Amino acid sequence: MAGSGRKKNTKKKQPITVQRISEGLQLIKSHPLFGRLLEHCIPEEYPKGFEGSACISPEGLVTVNTRILHTPEEWAYIVAHLLLHLGLGHTNPEKVSRGIDERCWNIACDIYVTKFLRDIRFPGEPAAADCLEDVPGNLKSERDLYQWLVENENEQPQYARLGTFGRDRCDIDEFFLVFAANRSSWRWKNIAGWEQKFAKALQYSVNAVLKNVDRDVQEERDTDARRVAKWFLNSYPLLGGLAAWFRIIEDPQLCQQQEISIAAVDVGAGEIYVNPAAGLKPEELKFVLAHEYLHAGLDHAGRRNGRDPELWNAACDYVINAWLHDMQIGIMPEQGLLYDETLKDLSAEEIYDNLVRNIRTARKLATFRGYGKGDILGGGMPGSFSTAVSLDDYCKNALMQGLEYQISSGRGFIPAGLVQEIRALAMPPIPWDVELARWFDGWFAPLEKHRTYARPSRRQASMPDIPRPRYILDESLTDGRTFGVVIDTSGSMSARDIGIALGAIASYADARDVPKMRVVFCDADAYDAGYLSPEEAAGLVEVKGRGGTVLQPGVNLLESAKDFPEGGPILIITDGEIESDLTVKREHAFLIPKGRRLPFRPKGRVFYYE
Repeated sequence: MAGSGRKKNTKKKQPITVQRISEGLQLIKSHPLFGRLLEHCIPEEYPKGFEGSACISPEGLVTVNTRILHTPEEWAYIVAHLLLHLGLGHTNPEKVSRGIDERCWNIACDIYVTKFLRDIRFPGEPAAADCLEDVPGNLKSERDLYQWLVENENEQPQYARLGTFGRDRCDIDEFFLVFAANRSSWRWKNIAGWEQKFAKALQYSVNAVLKNVDRDVQEERDTDARRVAKWFLNSYPLLGGLAAWFRIIEDPQLCQQQEISIAAVDVGAGEIYVNPAAGLKPEELKFVLAHEYLHAGLDHAGRRNGRDPELWNAACDYVINAWLHDMQIGIMPEQGLLYDETLKDLSAEEIYDNLVRNIRTARKLATFRGYGKGDILGGGMPGSFSTAVSLDDYCKNALMQGLEYQISSGRGFIPAGLVQEIRALAMPPIPWDVELARWFDGWFAPLEKHRTYARPSRRQASMPDIPRPRYILDESLTDGRTFGVVIDTSGSMSARDIGIALGAIASYADARDVPKMRVVFCDADAYDAGYLSPEEAAGLVEVKGRGGTVLQPGVNLLESAKDFPEGGPILIITDGEIESDLTVKREHAFLIPKGRRLPFRPKGRVFYYE
């Protein structure tokens, strides 16, 4: 029938790219910081030849390419990036001095903005932002970054990818004004005083966050665990600083998923998980929370150094629980408690070595998380607590400051072992090469030189007729001044590791007047390289082997060699993947990469190199 039927929908469907831009704008509008900066936008036709994602003019006109397909999160990130250029004054003529390299200045501003967005954890960060890890940490302002880029021109292409207009063009430049007449874009009209607006928006966002935090705190249930945490904060200075940082999570479903029977700590996330189904009393919760605080403050996760995670966790539990028992903090729970009077005065490292001897029994030990599972979650202290201090430093400082206040105020007893470990946190670890040098000093005392006229010195050229004595070493003192080196050349040892270890050994041997050292390369068999000078060992030796890993033949070769001094020590270089029954009768030491462990309890010193 004429005139009947539905009318055709003549409304043109919006392109998918424009839809995603609109969704990205909604994300920006809902953000407490950038939502206050965004005013309004107008879609227009887009010219050919404009290939970048977005750019901004010095007047504050933002142009977005509607032909590029980004996700809404990526568009929100791009717009936030450009809005920060305005808010931070990067287009302000008063901040940009005359004669400045606009390209280099733009890259410096892009680095600064990308770091800002990463610090506030804004979503949609591009993969190119990984290059921020190579930016020196002492560069705090755009001016510092600009000066660094000028002095290092070869670094500029790497960071040019952080801009929103492509690698070869700037997203802040007057060049873009040539498109003002007919460019396809989404435009934000210029608003005077962008920096003042940004300051007000920042203040608004901080107030909004504080309101949300206050609301969350009010909504949290006042449970026994949270009351105990507040007790540490108000009444126990030693652990109060740590209690202020860690959040108490009491979620039965989460504890079930993570297999947490009583409690566990995730230092990187700043959370302590308490299973409400365990039914602990307040005094038992006091003991459990103090236990988890000490795991974090003493950096037990970071000190593992290649040890078995569960056994190391159990060893640390024995030490902590003994301290808490002596300090009389709360009451020991009946479940998940590792406490042994006979291990009271041992360190975690010593207890670990004891547990390794009987692994089957040790695997059945129960921590506060459960049987065979450690209550230290995560991998230590990654990330940062803030831009000024790392999470690792925060936990250490909180524990050290709490110790000093606790001692000065006389609040309670603190075991000497715990005081010693906390004080040790303030001392930086001794580098491995310094420890190795001390080991050499113990075996090879410096030799004294004596004067002789047998070989006169020629340094007094001004008076050649007057003979001058020369200072030389007594060769008789260097006889027998040597040591043996057994080098693991199996497939698991990299050439770089062998080179680092050999180079360090050779330099120390040369500095301590050790003329020769006996070198044995060992994998499945032993290869005797004989006596080598430090220079030969460092660079002129062809490493043999690369088969399996059995070091006993190399050790036996040195110990039975008739031309090797009876008192000569042996230094063994390995990655730890060796036989578990290696026997060394002489004085010896091991040099292994950091993070690796030996499969047995060593009798000699162990040096961990990086």
